[in-house]
Order: sequence, then structure tokens, then C-alpha cells
Amino acid sequence: MSYIDDFVKKESSAGILLIFATILALILKNSVLSELYSAFLHTPVEVRFGSLEIAKPLLLWINDGLMAIFFLLIGLEVKRELLEGHLSSLSQVSLPAIAAFGGMAVPALIYVWFNIGDEQGMRGWAIPTATDIAFALGILSLLGNRIPVSLKIFLMALAIIDDLGAIVVIALFYTVELSTHSIIVAALAITLLIILNRAGVIKKAAYVIVGIVLWVSVLKSGVHATLAGVVLAFCIPLRAKDEKGNDFSPSKDIEHDLHYWVAFFILPLFAFVNAGVDLRQISIDQMWGPVPMGIMLGLFLGKQLGVFGFSWLAIKLKLARLPENSSWIKLYGISVLTGIGFTMSLFVDSLAFKDGALYQQADKLAVLIASFSAGILGYLILRMTKRVKE
Repeated sequence: MSYIDDFVKKESSAGILLIFATILALILKNSVLSELYSAFLHTPVEVRFGSLEIAKPLLLWINDGLMAIFFLLIGLEVKRELLEGHLSSLSQVSLPAIAAFGGMAVPALIYVWFNIGDEQGMRGWAIPTATDIAFALGILSLLGNRIPVSLKIFLMALAIIDDLGAIVVIALFYTVELSTHSIIVAALAITLLIILNRAGVIKKAAYVIVGIVLWVSVLKSGVHATLAGVVLAFCIPLRAKDEKGNDFSPSKDIEHDLHYWVAFFILPLFAFVNAGVDLRQISIDQMWGPVPMGIMLGLFLGKQLGVFGFSWLAIKLKLARLPENSSWIKLYGISVLTGIGFTMSLFVDSLAFKDGALYQQADKLAVLIASFSAGILGYLILRMTKRVKE
């Protein structure tokens, strides 16, 4: 369990840091420093190499660039779990997979029920389907040994499957008009990555260099650039041998190297630049709109109903078993915590509604309200449960 413990400690600490980054962003956006905060987000950053130019405000460099590194880490975790971890067998994957499906389907249906008929509003249907694993584990860290390791593993596996679903959703539904030339360059980069893998190349620098070419081509293609991180992850060898014939895992090495950077820099920075909602411009009437209501009820109500309801059904039908040393009330508390969409929901929101002023940021505030509500309720439920001995 050493890897699990290490993972939980990192993600738990990162979740607490996310809270501070969010609070700081809200304070700055709603104070006399609001203009300074906005100027920071829109700082122009330009990279030019001959005729190739990438010019974006700092906000988009973080959302398109640094988040590609986050998705690289997600891809590495998914690959490892699928090949040798908690998603590598049917018995291990059945409960979190069924729960994750329910946790995506029910929130989406709730959102659609509020927004059906509104073409613009319907673009946000995937916002309430996400789970922020760092924030959720940050809450669990406050509960000590009330939470058995089996439920922590369940939550991690569910969130990883959830992230995999988010990757598919982004690829299928949040891609704009495609550039043929950039797609060809991206295809050539992917082919080269596969060749490197099959040839047994273990130099991490080789994958990073081709990965940068892949990211730039995907960025220019119209497909969201973060998907380049996932593709790169699946091309990096999980098992290999070094020059001395010893077992070696380039994939695990990169995952280990990235974890601290993602947990303690990239995600907090992403939260800081995306969670700055100007509360002074949002009215109560706006929060009753179909988009904010779909997001809030989808995350807070839909996630817990979907995860717990589908888990209960799977266990009763003997398709899966209740996690060891857990109980129905503990499973329900964990299900409530999956309603913490936070960074992942904010990310999908930025793809669905590129115009931040479209809903006067009521959509972002809805994500924050639902996430904090789910976190508080989930904590209170689990706080009332008994401690476990393992």
C-alpha cells in the first residue's frame, strides 16, 4: 500500500492548496486589486520560431499548455492502472467503473433537463460530470482512519475512470474546425512516438521532444491541445530494460517526476486563474438560470445519486462487492464527495463557454458552490462514521 499512501498524501495536500488558491483568486477579483488580477490573466505571451507563432494570453497558456502536462500525468496513471493496477482485472474495475458511469450519466441528464432546447446552454452538458480527485482526497485527509484504504482506492479508481471519460468527451464534443496540415503533422508525431516505443527507446528526452511537436501541431489543428498529453502518455513505455539489463519504467519515472509539479504548481495555478469570479456582478436571478442550476444540481445531486445509486445496484445484482471494511453510509459519503467537480468542471466550462462573459460567470460560481457544498456535506457524513481498524 506504499504507493497508495504516497499518492493520497500528495493529492490530499494539493487539495488543501487548491482551496487557498481559490480563496485568494476570489479575494483579488472582488477587491481593489481586481484590475491587477485581470491584467495578470491577460498578460500576452508569445513564442515565435520562424514562421511558426503561438501568441496567447497567460490564461490560455495555462489552460492549453500547463493543463496538457496535467493530462499527460492522467494518461500515465490510467495506463499504469489499466496494465498492472486497480483497473487491471474485471473484479477490481467493476464497481468503480459502474459507479463512474452513473456519476457521469445522471449529472448530464439533470443538466440536459434544465437546458434542453437551448443550443448554447447545451454545450455545457459535460461540466457537472467531472470529479476533482485532489480536492476530494484533501477532504479525506481530514478524516484520518475513519476511511478504509479500500474506499480511498475506490475513489481514486472512480476518478481515474472519470478523467478517462472526460478525455473522450473533450475529444468528441469540444473540437473546433480542423486544420488538415496540422493533423498530418500530429499524425506523423504520433507515428514516430509509436516507433520509439516499439524500438525499445528508453530515453525520456526523445519522447519529450516529439511530444512538444505533437502538442504544437494539436494546438494548431483545432483539437484541444491537452489531448496531446494523453496520447504521449500512452506511447511512453511502462516496462523496459536499461543498458545494464535491469528492469526500468520510463512511464513511472516521468509520472513520479510530474506528480509534485502538477499537484503543487499546475493545478493550484489553474484554480487561481480560473476561479476568480466577480461576485459583485452576479445576481440571485442569474443563479436561478438553467445553466447555473443544471451545473449546481448536476454536481451536488446528480453525482451522489449516480455514483451511489449505480454502486448499490451493482452490489445488489452481485456484479461487484462492497469495498472491504466499509459500509453503506461510508460509500454514500464518498459518493457525495464525487460532486466536487472544481478544477475539472472549471476546465470543461472553459471549453464549453469560451466567452467568459456569456453567463456573467454565474456558470463558474455554480461550479464553486456545488463543489464546496458537496465537500462540506461529504465531510460531515463521513465525520459521523466510526473509525476502522485495518
